[in-house]
Amino acid sequence: MMPTISPVNPLIDQELFGMLEHRYKLTFMYTPNLNEFEAFSLSRLLTTCFGKTDEELTACILIDLPDIGLMKDFAFMNHDGFQVQQYAKKYFYDSLNDGGLAEVGYSSVDFFAFKTTGGSNLDPEDDASDENGKHLSLEKDICSKYDIILAITDYSLTAPLTAMAKKYNFRGATLHGVNDTILGSGLSVDYRKISEQAEVFRSALDKADAFELNFEVLGETLSLTIDCDQQTAQKSHGLCPFGKPDVANLPAGEVYFVPTSANGSFPFRYSDGTLAEMVVSDGAIQKAILIEGDASLVSERNQQLLDDPATGIIGELGFGTQLLPFSGKDIQDEKILGTCHVATGRSDHLGGNLTPDLFNSRLNASHDDILFAPPKTPEITVTSVVMLKNGDTVELFRNYTPTSFLLSQIDTVYPVEKFAAPAGQPT
Repeated sequence: MMPTISPVNPLIDQELFGMLEHRYKLTFMYTPNLNEFEAFSLSRLLTTCFGKTDEELTACILIDLPDIGLMKDFAFMNHDGFQVQQYAKKYFYDSLNDGGLAEVGYSSVDFFAFKTTGGSNLDPEDDASDENGKHLSLEKDICSKYDIILAITDYSLTAPLTAMAKKYNFRGATLHGVNDTILGSGLSVDYRKISEQAEVFRSALDKADAFELNFEVLGETLSLTIDCDQQTAQKSHGLCPFGKPDVANLPAGEVYFVPTSANGSFPFRYSDGTLAEMVVSDGAIQKAILIEGDASLVSERNQQLLDDPATGIIGELGFGTQLLPFSGKDIQDEKILGTCHVATGRSDHLGGNLTPDLFNSRLNASHDDILFAPPKTPEITVTSVVMLKNGDTVELFRNYTPTSFLLSQIDTVYPVEKFAAPAGQPT
């Protein structure tokens, strides 16, 4: 029997939240507590996401390491700084080998490492290693040989793994950045329910002409219009059924578009707190303007835009659809209902046509999500998200909180009473 783990305390400091709320007058969306979720069960996660068949499947787990020599004899387990990789072995590989294979219908599971890419959705090098230190081809010896591949890594492998899945006819999941909060919430849900919620949410936004994102940052207002030209909205919902090669991004729970154009500007927060305005026209960032902080970071971004303009192309607009606690990791936090994100760079894994070969440098061919959420961007508030559709203009979110219009569209599958505004607050 595979072990389960109980939810643990969230990583986000609630006292810090309070200080940020007071300073920046933030409004927080509804987020549940960790104790509202069932304990993590690998069997439940794999059987709901991938289903079960009469055919016994082969599976493997991929991790990334800066030195794949640390894979030999699982040496990385004895080093600091590899929590994600250690969780991959403890909660996934060891659990499957400790009676879990029979529960999920797999005949075997293997464990491999490849060299850390250093960026989100960059194509990895082909060199890989097993626990014996044997060097293997990631593509020929691994991707072409397994039915189920789980990539549990520091950097997202979703785009390159999706391309490999289509080429070699496997199914998989990417679970970068796994931590205790993610295990105890985003990976502890029933993805059949999450899929149902995502579909209702998707239907409400489907065939939109455009979206307008309005921001406030340090007293300044900015606005970005993203054109979608009535395209079919897509969803990341966690189900990856038998018979179709595909890769799920877990935790899932997102509705997204590949923009046809974009104009305006939006605020960007660097990891050190530096704030910049990204000026957008014709679907791409044209320049960055310093708002506050380290001017050298903004200069570096402007130089990159000159050297490799594809790095500024807006490749995605996404909206979270799950009710989850913040984890401190974008892979979960971008899936929280009320958050939104835009992304720059490659979009081929989303149905777009910006592929790695269109960048001037392979090292720039990433897909980088820019998440707007209270704990991630405390100086920035998304004051409203407006949808333009069928000649109508409707507000979907105000200060990260769904409006009464949106709640009326999704009330069949969401506990909309959780979003009830306090007396006197407009909806």
